[in-house]
Amino acid sequence: MSRLFIAALLVLCFGASSVAFGQSDGTGFKAGSTQTTPFGGPNSPGGQLDESKRVREPAFRFPAAYDAFEPWRNWKERMSDEHGFEFTGHYTTLYQTLSDSLSGEDTASSGVFRATAKWTLFGRGTKDTGSLVAMIDNRHKFRDVAPADLASQAGYAGVTGTLYSDIDWALVNLNWQQAFNDRTAGLLIGRYDPNDYMNVLGYTNPWTTFSNLAILLDASVAFPDASWGVAGGSWFRDQVFAMGGVNDANGTVTDNLEFFDDGSEFFTWGAFGWSPTQGDRYFKNVHATLWHVDQREQAGIDSGKGIALAGNWTFNDQFMPFVRAGFSDGTAPIYNRSFTLGFIKKFLVRSDLVGIGFNWGDPAADGLREQKTIEAFWRFQFAQNFAITPSIQWLIDPALNPERDEVGLFGLRLRLTF
Repeated sequence: MSRLFIAALLVLCFGASSVAFGQSDGTGFKAGSTQTTPFGGPNSPGGQLDESKRVREPAFRFPAAYDAFEPWRNWKERMSDEHGFEFTGHYTTLYQTLSDSLSGEDTASSGVFRATAKWTLFGRGTKDTGSLVAMIDNRHKFRDVAPADLASQAGYAGVTGTLYSDIDWALVNLNWQQAFNDRTAGLLIGRYDPNDYMNVLGYTNPWTTFSNLAILLDASVAFPDASWGVAGGSWFRDQVFAMGGVNDANGTVTDNLEFFDDGSEFFTWGAFGWSPTQGDRYFKNVHATLWHVDQREQAGIDSGKGIALAGNWTFNDQFMPFVRAGFSDGTAPIYNRSFTLGFIKKFLVRSDLVGIGFNWGDPAADGLREQKTIEAFWRFQFAQNFAITPSIQWLIDPALNPERDEVGLFGLRLRLTF
């Protein structure tokens, strides 16, 4: 994929659209709140801010506990109304255990504290806002192995607990987001995670839906990490959108904010797609993403390129089937070919969410067998700001474990938002 194409796309579009997947999921928003119409997907800073405003219908209500936090909620609303400052956070834990392990280490658990802030400095009260965005994580393990590393114990090529690692404190986002043309176009400059903006579908949230990387995203893409870069895109005639970005290919979430420390090696991507309206893009969209990553000499990783196709469609605000297909060259990604399909279903009465996904992947490394993954989860909305999510994964023909044809995994996720 030509860098000239990416550069032309960025010049044309001035950044990825701020009118993205932030619409109501059928449960509504809290009284008096407004949608932030996030820049990227559900796991992006804007997506996290929008999710914090959604009204839940939990299984149990605790009026005394909920009312005790009324001053906190009122303070957040005043800060938003008077100063353009928005803030949200959550603490999420994940426990996973394998039915079989290569080393005997079959259990992993960790916790993640995430704080997200957005300060709108220009254009408050208009659509074309300019905002400073920050996101900070603390990811820590409770046992010898974190869920992000448990896959190796099963001989599975991939990640069974996406983002649940042991990196301690990390600055994931620090960037400027600028909207243009009545919020039909925008620009992002700074530090961010490209996975939160490219090839995004409405279900891709590791805190509330699936945990396996191959089902959340597309493992035929050589995943970049949080790094310095620029991204952008625009809507055309309210239904067609185009996006693109360039990032430091060597950047990682733990790189101590190094700026192109290993030289001019880039991850570049461009995408175009269609949705019935801008507001439907979370729920109804099809798109294609082209990507290229340079050879990373110091890291010893060859260049790679590929195309990723994806789409989802939501029926009656409750049922969302999704499909992905990816094709790539090179050994940088996990797979050279990947196919994913599944669905999520929302229960409007009680804000519960269930989902099941299937992935087939052909590993990029030579000599490894094709790998299949199935994951199912049920998010039980126990209280307004507390959810419990049991899940199961079935790892079939794990590529790095020829002695086993299948390995089971049970997971339990607890999430508290504030």
